[in-house]
Amino acid sequence: MPLLSWFNREADLTRAALTPYRLLEPVTGLSYGDPNSPNMLVEGDNLDALKALLPYYAGQVKCIFIDPPYNTRSAFEHYDDNLEHSQWLSMMYPRLELLRELLSQDGSLWVTLDDNEAHYFKVIADEVLGRKNFITTVIWRKNYSPKSSARHFSEDHDYAFVYGKNADAWIPNLMPRTAEQDKAYRNPDSDPRGVWKTSDLSARNPYSLGIYPVTTPSGRVIEGPPSGRYWSISKVKLEELDKDNRIWWGRDGSSTPSLKRFLTDVMQGRVPQTYWHYDEAGHTQDAKKEVVAMFGDEVFGTPKPEKLVRLALHIASKPGDLILDSFLGSGTTAAVAHKMGRRWIGIEMGEHARTHCQPRLAKVIDGEQGGISEAVGWKGGGGFRYYRLGAALFDENGRIRADVGFPQLAAHVWFADTGTARLASAGEQAFLGEHAGIGYYLLYSRTPAAGNSGSNVLTRRVLRALPEFNGPKVIYGETCALSTEQLRESAITFRQIPYDIRAR
Repeated sequence: MPLLSWFNREADLTRAALTPYRLLEPVTGLSYGDPNSPNMLVEGDNLDALKALLPYYAGQVKCIFIDPPYNTRSAFEHYDDNLEHSQWLSMMYPRLELLRELLSQDGSLWVTLDDNEAHYFKVIADEVLGRKNFITTVIWRKNYSPKSSARHFSEDHDYAFVYGKNADAWIPNLMPRTAEQDKAYRNPDSDPRGVWKTSDLSARNPYSLGIYPVTTPSGRVIEGPPSGRYWSISKVKLEELDKDNRIWWGRDGSSTPSLKRFLTDVMQGRVPQTYWHYDEAGHTQDAKKEVVAMFGDEVFGTPKPEKLVRLALHIASKPGDLILDSFLGSGTTAAVAHKMGRRWIGIEMGEHARTHCQPRLAKVIDGEQGGISEAVGWKGGGGFRYYRLGAALFDENGRIRADVGFPQLAAHVWFADTGTARLASAGEQAFLGEHAGIGYYLLYSRTPAAGNSGSNVLTRRVLRALPEFNGPKVIYGETCALSTEQLRESAITFRQIPYDIRAR
């Protein structure tokens, strides 16, 4: 597969792996609404934040929707969109690697871009996510009217690139049927099964049982199908359908037979299409009005309308699914996800997270009625927890930092060994759980109980006190007092803290 080359590419290939795991520190004063809400607003560089989320959310995100800087060579007050081309690729490549790890096997990634970087993005996304996992490119007609002042062309569209973690496992939700689609269905014979429309019973494909005469209810004899065609069903099948009142002979009972297709029998929705008109997905003027309503002025150069994000989340997720946006910007993705009953994680760097994202999402919880609120029946409720990035898990000497507690280290150890996230509700038991037939344990306490100073040391007494697991075990601790023979007899692999804790 062809690969894209850019300045500093070799360093970018390992940037995600070398990014340290950092702690997520809750900021109670900026959290809002339900204190037990699973929703998260994270302040900090999104590369560091995505790495920090891996131990908790790897493989759990159903839909990632991001609107990264477009690299349009123009600067906005809250975004420096004037990134040199290689810098833009250096920014995106390691972040794509981490986003891939966070996606669930049936999840999808949506990335909105314009012509400045869209085609280069496609090449690096094929490399990171796999070309076989590319699903489609959506074209969004973003302008309400053409730009007559354009030098060459009025640029009326943006792109949304859609990838699956595993494209074969990703199944989009159907779009609602339109009134235009349904208006062809009627019920002239008052059939109790509801409205229907006719379907031709003849076809050009040769069919050995498709040449026979039919007699209409009025007594008219039709010698056979139209010239050059065949009945698409046998005479026996036609008689069966007629007995079930699924054949239409016309109002006078003498027309050529047609099959009655009931609306209840057809697909209750329509397959998503790759061209999104602003009537359905909103346009840039909608987005600017929404931003002005929230913040009082146009503080964002390229906001996305809530209708656009709603359309993507409808196709890619269901209520209760986890949504992630690591370029949260004005907070649109999180706002829409919240109104649609999805769980969400939003990442935005610097004070912008506090001055714009936090107030907007607080208004959503209070029941603001802009954007899609009326369309989805939004009345308010829920909440989110605010976090900022803290110190790295390990210090410059490779030791575990003093402020790292059991939950943080347990999540890191579990992810490093299993590649899966550890549930926040797992508690602080030494037995972390079972994965692929192996039981994992962590002996770690900063403040061991009195008389129990050896709680981080694997001894016979500690081993007897651990929850039983019938199978091979991996036990992390500071020191092991058991002999090699004893470890072998108990099917234990001992790993020493911090030296045997690896990053994945």
